[in-house]
Amino acid sequence: MLALAYSYGFVFSILGIATVLDKLKIFNDEGSRKFIHIGVSNWWIIAMLLFEPNEYYLAMIPPATFIVLNYLSYKFNLVKSMERDEQSANDLGTVYYAASLFIITFFAFRLNMLEAGAVAILAMGYGDGLAAVIGKHFKSKNLYQNKTLYGVITMFTSTLVIGFIFFPHLWALMIIVAIFATLVELYTPKGLDNLSVALLIFLLLVIIL
Repeated sequence: MLALAYSYGFVFSILGIATVLDKLKIFNDEGSRKFIHIGVSNWWIIAMLLFEPNEYYLAMIPPATFIVLNYLSYKFNLVKSMERDEQSANDLGTVYYAASLFIITFFAFRLNMLEAGAVAILAMGYGDGLAAVIGKHFKSKNLYQNKTLYGVITMFTSTLVIGFIFFPHLWALMIIVAIFATLVELYTPKGLDNLSVALLIFLLLVIIL
Protein backbone atom coordinates (compact mmCIF):
# COMPACT_ATOMS: atom_id res chain seq x y z
CA MET A 1 0.00 0.00 0.00
CA LEU A 2 2.95 2.29 0.59
CA ALA A 3 3.87 1.95 -3.09
CA LEU A 4 0.38 3.13 -4.05
CA ALA A 5 0.65 6.11 -1.71
CA TYR A 6 3.99 7.10 -3.23
CA SER A 7 2.57 6.63 -6.72
CA TYR A 8 -0.42 8.90 -6.21
CA GLY A 9 1.64 11.39 -4.23
CA PHE A 10 4.21 11.62 -7.01
CA VAL A 11 1.72 12.06 -9.85
CA PHE A 12 -0.42 14.61 -8.00
CA SER A 13 2.76 16.51 -7.08
CA ILE A 14 3.67 16.77 -10.78
CA LEU A 15 0.15 17.99 -11.59
CA GLY A 16 0.26 20.48 -8.72
CA ILE A 17 3.64 21.91 -9.72
CA ALA A 18 2.50 22.23 -13.34
CA THR A 19 -0.67 24.04 -12.24
CA VAL A 20 1.31 26.51 -10.11
CA LEU A 21 3.82 27.18 -12.91
CA ASP A 22 0.95 27.65 -15.34
CA LYS A 23 -0.79 30.16 -13.06
CA LEU A 24 2.49 32.03 -12.55
CA LYS A 25 2.80 32.23 -16.36
CA ILE A 26 6.17 30.48 -16.19
CA PHE A 27 4.75 27.90 -18.57
CA ASN A 28 2.29 28.47 -21.35
CA ASP A 29 -0.50 26.00 -22.08
CA GLU A 30 1.66 23.60 -24.07
CA GLY A 31 4.63 23.97 -21.73
CA SER A 32 2.63 22.76 -18.73
CA ARG A 33 1.35 19.79 -20.74
CA LYS A 34 4.87 18.75 -21.67
CA PHE A 35 6.08 19.21 -18.08
CA ILE A 36 3.39 16.74 -17.00
CA HIS A 37 4.09 14.47 -19.98
CA ILE A 38 7.77 14.18 -19.08
CA GLY A 39 7.38 14.27 -15.30
CA VAL A 40 4.73 11.56 -14.94
CA SER A 41 6.78 9.10 -17.01
CA ASN A 42 9.20 8.92 -14.07
CA TRP A 43 6.49 7.09 -12.12
CA TRP A 44 7.86 3.96 -13.76
CA ILE A 45 10.97 4.21 -11.58
CA ILE A 46 8.74 4.19 -8.50
CA ALA A 47 6.88 1.17 -9.87
CA MET A 48 10.13 -0.71 -10.51
CA LEU A 49 11.50 0.00 -7.05
CA LEU A 50 8.44 -0.32 -4.83
CA PHE A 51 6.08 -2.86 -6.38
CA GLU A 52 6.96 -6.53 -6.10
CA PRO A 53 6.96 -8.50 -9.39
CA ASN A 54 3.85 -10.41 -8.29
CA GLU A 55 2.04 -7.17 -7.40
CA TYR A 56 1.30 -6.22 -10.99
CA TYR A 57 -2.40 -5.92 -10.09
CA LEU A 58 -1.51 -3.20 -7.56
CA ALA A 59 0.88 -1.44 -9.94
CA MET A 60 -1.92 -1.25 -12.51
CA ILE A 61 -4.23 0.67 -10.16
CA PRO A 62 -2.64 4.15 -10.61
CA PRO A 63 -2.65 4.02 -14.44
CA ALA A 64 -6.23 2.68 -14.39
CA THR A 65 -7.25 5.53 -12.10
CA PHE A 66 -5.73 8.13 -14.40
CA ILE A 67 -7.40 6.70 -17.50
CA VAL A 68 -10.68 7.68 -15.83
CA LEU A 69 -9.45 10.96 -14.29
CA ASN A 70 -7.74 12.09 -17.48
CA TYR A 71 -10.87 11.42 -19.50
CA LEU A 72 -12.96 13.40 -17.01
CA SER A 73 -10.42 16.21 -17.14
CA TYR A 74 -10.56 16.14 -20.95
CA LYS A 75 -14.38 16.30 -20.94
CA PHE A 76 -14.79 18.90 -18.19
CA ASN A 77 -11.41 20.72 -18.23
CA LEU A 78 -10.75 19.80 -14.60
CA VAL A 79 -6.95 20.17 -14.67
CA LYS A 80 -6.31 23.19 -16.88
CA SER A 81 -2.54 22.72 -16.91
CA MET A 82 -3.10 19.31 -18.53
CA GLU A 83 -5.54 20.41 -21.24
CA ARG A 84 -5.18 22.54 -24.33
CA ASP A 85 -7.19 25.75 -24.55
CA GLU A 86 -8.77 24.55 -27.78
CA GLN A 87 -9.81 20.92 -27.42
CA SER A 88 -10.59 18.71 -30.37
CA ALA A 89 -12.64 15.54 -30.53
CA ASN A 90 -9.47 13.53 -31.10
CA ASP A 91 -7.35 15.21 -28.42
CA LEU A 92 -7.30 12.23 -26.08
CA GLY A 93 -3.53 12.18 -25.69
CA THR A 94 -3.59 12.21 -21.88
CA VAL A 95 -6.02 9.28 -21.85
CA TYR A 96 -3.86 7.34 -24.31
CA TYR A 97 -0.82 8.10 -22.14
CA ALA A 98 -2.43 6.50 -19.09
CA ALA A 99 -3.66 3.59 -21.22
CA SER A 100 -0.09 2.93 -22.40
CA LEU A 101 1.09 2.89 -18.78
CA PHE A 102 -1.70 0.48 -17.85
CA ILE A 103 -0.98 -1.98 -20.67
CA ILE A 104 2.79 -1.92 -20.30
CA THR A 105 2.56 -2.27 -16.52
CA PHE A 106 0.61 -5.50 -16.95
CA PHE A 107 2.92 -7.07 -19.51
CA ALA A 108 6.22 -5.78 -18.09
CA PHE A 109 5.48 -7.15 -14.64
CA ARG A 110 4.04 -10.45 -15.90
CA LEU A 111 6.97 -11.01 -18.30
CA ASN A 112 9.52 -9.73 -15.76
CA MET A 113 10.72 -7.13 -18.29
CA LEU A 114 10.67 -4.00 -16.12
CA GLU A 115 13.74 -2.51 -17.81
CA ALA A 116 12.09 -2.88 -21.20
CA GLY A 117 9.03 -1.16 -19.74
CA ALA A 118 11.26 1.64 -18.48
CA VAL A 119 12.75 2.24 -21.91
CA ALA A 120 9.30 2.29 -23.52
CA ILE A 121 7.66 4.59 -20.96
CA LEU A 122 10.59 6.98 -20.54
CA ALA A 123 11.11 7.20 -24.30
CA MET A 124 7.46 8.20 -24.60
CA GLY A 125 7.85 10.71 -21.78
CA TYR A 126 11.24 12.27 -22.44
CA GLY A 127 11.69 11.49 -26.11
CA ASP A 128 8.28 12.53 -27.37
CA GLY A 129 7.97 15.35 -24.81
CA LEU A 130 11.37 16.93 -25.44
CA ALA A 131 11.04 16.46 -29.20
CA ALA A 132 7.91 18.61 -29.17
CA VAL A 133 9.55 21.29 -27.02
CA ILE A 134 12.79 21.45 -29.01
CA GLY A 135 10.98 21.22 -32.32
CA LYS A 136 8.80 24.23 -31.50
CA HIS A 137 11.44 26.45 -29.94
CA PHE A 138 14.26 25.90 -32.41
CA LYS A 139 13.32 26.32 -36.04
CA SER A 140 14.54 23.65 -38.42
CA LYS A 141 13.41 21.87 -41.55
CA ASN A 142 9.90 20.46 -41.45
CA LEU A 143 9.99 16.74 -42.23
CA TYR A 144 6.47 15.35 -41.87
CA GLN A 145 3.20 16.37 -40.20
CA ASN A 146 4.82 19.44 -38.60
CA LYS A 147 7.60 17.24 -37.18
CA THR A 148 10.93 19.04 -37.51
CA LEU A 149 14.51 17.90 -37.98
CA TYR A 150 15.54 19.04 -34.48
CA GLY A 151 12.54 17.30 -32.98
CA VAL A 152 13.43 14.05 -34.73
CA ILE A 153 17.05 14.30 -33.57
CA THR A 154 15.85 14.93 -30.01
CA MET A 155 13.59 11.87 -30.09
CA PHE A 156 16.40 9.67 -31.36
CA THR A 157 18.97 11.00 -28.87
CA SER A 158 16.64 10.78 -25.87
CA THR A 159 15.60 7.21 -26.64
CA LEU A 160 19.20 6.19 -27.26
CA VAL A 161 20.39 7.62 -23.93
CA ILE A 162 17.53 5.94 -22.06
CA GLY A 163 18.28 2.64 -23.81
CA PHE A 164 21.96 2.86 -22.87
CA ILE A 165 21.07 3.54 -19.22
CA PHE A 166 19.01 0.36 -18.88
CA PHE A 167 20.83 -1.87 -21.38
CA PRO A 168 24.43 -0.57 -21.55
CA HIS A 169 25.72 -3.90 -22.84
CA LEU A 170 23.29 -3.96 -25.76
CA TRP A 171 24.32 -0.70 -27.42
CA ALA A 172 23.84 -1.94 -30.99
CA LEU A 173 20.29 -3.09 -30.24
CA MET A 174 19.54 0.20 -28.50
CA ILE A 175 20.55 2.09 -31.63
CA ILE A 176 18.01 0.02 -33.55
CA VAL A 177 15.38 0.72 -30.87
CA ALA A 178 16.11 4.47 -31.03
CA ILE A 179 15.78 4.51 -34.83
CA PHE A 180 12.55 2.53 -34.62
CA ALA A 181 11.12 4.81 -31.91
CA THR A 182 12.00 7.89 -33.94
CA LEU A 183 10.25 6.56 -37.05
CA VAL A 184 7.17 5.57 -35.04
CA GLU A 185 6.96 9.02 -33.46
CA LEU A 186 7.50 10.71 -36.83
CA TYR A 187 4.86 8.81 -38.79
CA THR A 188 2.17 8.20 -36.16
CA PRO A 189 -0.98 10.23 -36.92
CA LYS A 190 -1.41 13.24 -34.67
CA GLY A 191 -2.88 12.38 -31.27
CA LEU A 192 -2.00 8.69 -31.27
CA ASP A 193 1.71 8.82 -30.47
CA ASN A 194 1.08 8.38 -26.74
CA LEU A 195 -0.16 4.92 -27.65
CA SER A 196 2.08 3.96 -30.54
CA VAL A 197 5.48 5.07 -29.21
CA ALA A 198 5.44 3.26 -25.86
CA LEU A 199 3.54 0.16 -26.96
CA LEU A 200 5.55 -0.47 -30.12
CA ILE A 201 8.89 0.15 -28.40
CA PHE A 202 7.93 -2.34 -25.70
CA LEU A 203 6.78 -4.87 -28.31
CA LEU A 204 10.07 -4.52 -30.18
CA LEU A 205 12.04 -5.06 -26.97
CA VAL A 206 10.00 -8.14 -26.14
CA ILE A 207 10.86 -9.54 -29.57
CA ILE A 208 14.58 -8.75 -29.63
CA LEU A 209 15.58 -9.31 -26.01
